[in-house]
Amino acid sequence: MVTLNDFNFENKRALIRVDFNVPLNEDLEVTDTTRIEAAKPSIIKVLEDGGSVVLMSHLGRPKGAVDPKLSLSHIVDTASEIIGVNIKFVGDCVGAEVRKAVNALQAGEILLLENLRFYAQEESGDAEFSKQLAEWGDIYVNDAFGTAHRAHASTTIIAGYFSGNKCFGSLLSKEIEAIDKVLTSGEKPVTAILGGAKVSSKITIIENILDAIDHLIIGGGMTYTFIKAMGGEIGDSICELDKLDLATSLLEKAKEKGVSVHLPVDVLAASEFSNEADVQTTPVDQIPAGWQGLDAGPKTLEHFKSVILESKTILWNGPIGVFEMPNFAKGTIAMGTFVEEATKNGAFSLVGGGDSVAAVKQFGFADKVSYVSTGGGAMLESLEGKSLPGIAAILN
Repeated sequence: MVTLNDFNFENKRALIRVDFNVPLNEDLEVTDTTRIEAAKPSIIKVLEDGGSVVLMSHLGRPKGAVDPKLSLSHIVDTASEIIGVNIKFVGDCVGAEVRKAVNALQAGEILLLENLRFYAQEESGDAEFSKQLAEWGDIYVNDAFGTAHRAHASTTIIAGYFSGNKCFGSLLSKEIEAIDKVLTSGEKPVTAILGGAKVSSKITIIENILDAIDHLIIGGGMTYTFIKAMGGEIGDSICELDKLDLATSLLEKAKEKGVSVHLPVDVLAASEFSNEADVQTTPVDQIPAGWQGLDAGPKTLEHFKSVILESKTILWNGPIGVFEMPNFAKGTIAMGTFVEEATKNGAFSLVGGGDSVAAVKQFGFADKVSYVSTGGGAMLESLEGKSLPGIAAILN
């Protein structure tokens, strides 16, 4: 794997595809700087070598039209503060104005281009647009894991114009290594914790990781599809009735491959989908009619804890309960505590996928696990065993 540490950027211009697709509030201020912070090591490496940096990114979904609210100009001050260098900005990403700004760039300086998605050619993977972007750098660095699963102009097609002068940034290489640790090189026992609402969104992940893991912990809303498939009573709990046969076949496949599947044994059931609902703890397969399971119960958490603390490699994707409601967040918080303890004891822990990342941030576990992935869809597709175009373009 060729990373930017394989290059010396002295007197070179690095064209870095970053993922500055960050949330903005009504005042167009950045509300979560995680992705900007994640890009910092690659940028600093180039500057310390004596090179200059041209940054390109998208922001939101302007669908090929200029939308002033989605201009990357809104993040310049925040990014400058985080990187520790005043970032220059140009109001386009191709054309004469950009050429002038790029040519004026000195060693140690950073230029941020305008939102790539103001051009429809970015998402369509247009070759001519890619070629124009490629003019802005001597070496192409892809450090945008969040878009590595898209064959866009700036993430995939552009790499073809940098034969021998393309590499992964430090963030993207860390993401690849983290997923590799779970799927191929992780110390055993390997445990996957899969939560979230639907089995259907996790089918291909489960099928792909069964050969790599020793334990599969299933939690969250998809629990009830499995319990129903096994003949349990789940009351009004969320359930994909058209996926019962699939749930049964996944359990059979796991058994064939010697993977221990751990399902909840008890749950916190609620009288309605509300934080203020009446609650009772009930066996997972005996939830009364009119009640729905919204969090893991105490016996379940004790069992999950014992599995996690014996693990040496842990993947966590998806919450264990409806953590957005304080009364049903205890299971997810407890799992965070168990994963934190296992990590302290030397386990490698990877957290990825939108809701689980939101949960570990919300409850203060982000710096207590080994790695938190920045790419929701890209990480899920990696776990499904798919080749990501943005990664393949650097490797080819």
